[in-house]
Amino acid sequence: MTAAQADLAGARSEFPRSFTIDAPRVEDGAAIWRIARDSEVLDLNSSYSYLLWCRDFAATSLVARDETGSPIAFVTGYVRPERPEALVVWQVAVDASHRGRGLAGTLLDELTARVTEERGITAVETTVTPDNTASDRLFTAYAARHGAVLEREVLFDGGLFPDGVHQPEVLYRIGPLSP
Repeated sequence: MTAAQADLAGARSEFPRSFTIDAPRVEDGAAIWRIARDSEVLDLNSSYSYLLWCRDFAATSLVARDETGSPIAFVTGYVRPERPEALVVWQVAVDASHRGRGLAGTLLDELTARVTEERGITAVETTVTPDNTASDRLFTAYAARHGAVLEREVLFDGGLFPDGVHQPEVLYRIGPLSP
């Protein structure tokens, strides 16, 4: 076990695991949409897109469920066609009543472990707006836990967005990941 894995194991044991993690199902789409909407930070996609995501990208996404089986958090991603060694994390969100327990980090770690094993990814990419400090902390801590380099560069300038009031999307490249 590496030092990063030991740190992760210690972080996970700080709170009782009263949830399960598995792949999303189509019927989770509405709950995932609500969690994203209620985050008040993520760009909200159409409810239809979350249904499609749960159908078409379930192998590269995860949902955390409470003891009743209801989604309480999710991470969505896809393997980038132009860089098949890179997992692009699209969105991560945790229901307000479950925040502050490391659940987003646990989901991110479990997703990348699964996709690394199944598809051999060696890098994670995501975009974060400058005002999203929670995501910045999440991905910075992820890189540190995994002993990986984190590079940042503006991917999409705010002026490219048609609504005119969008902050730049900063690309975070994290890697190489060790198996």
